[in-house]
Amino acid sequence: MKATIIIFSDPKNGEEALGRAFNGLAAAYDFKQAGDDVSIVFQGAGTRWIGELNKPHHPAHELFEAVKDQVAGVSCGCASVFGGTEEAEQSGFDLIKDNPVPGTPGVASLRKYAAEGSTILTF
Repeated sequence: MKATIIIFSDPKNGEEALGRAFNGLAAAYDFKQAGDDVSIVFQGAGTRWIGELNKPHHPAHELFEAVKDQVAGVSCGCASVFGGTEEAEQSGFDLIKDNPVPGTPGVASLRKYAAEGSTILTF
C-alpha cells in the first residue's frame, strides 16, 4: 500500500488543528509500522507545524520524531506565504516546488502523488 499524508491544518487554530495534525501523524505511524510506503507533506498553513513539532515539550513531538523520516517535504510556496520556510530549512526538509503555480516559487503537486498510485489523506 502507498499513502501520502497531507497536513493542511494551521497550528494557530488551536485544539482542532492539533487534533488534525496529530491524527495525520498517527496515520503515517500506522502505515509505517505496517511496512507500507508512506510520505508526509506539509502544505498550506500546515507548513507552520515544523517549528511547533520540533519543540520537545509539544504534545505531538514524540510522535513527530517517530515519523520524521517519512516527511517528503514542505510546500515551498506555502511555506513562503505562511512563514514556515526557515523552520523547514533548519530541519533539513526539502522545499517542494514541483507544481509551478503562477505567482509562487512552486508548491507540492498532489497530482504527482496520485499519479504514483498513492492514496492521499488530508488532515
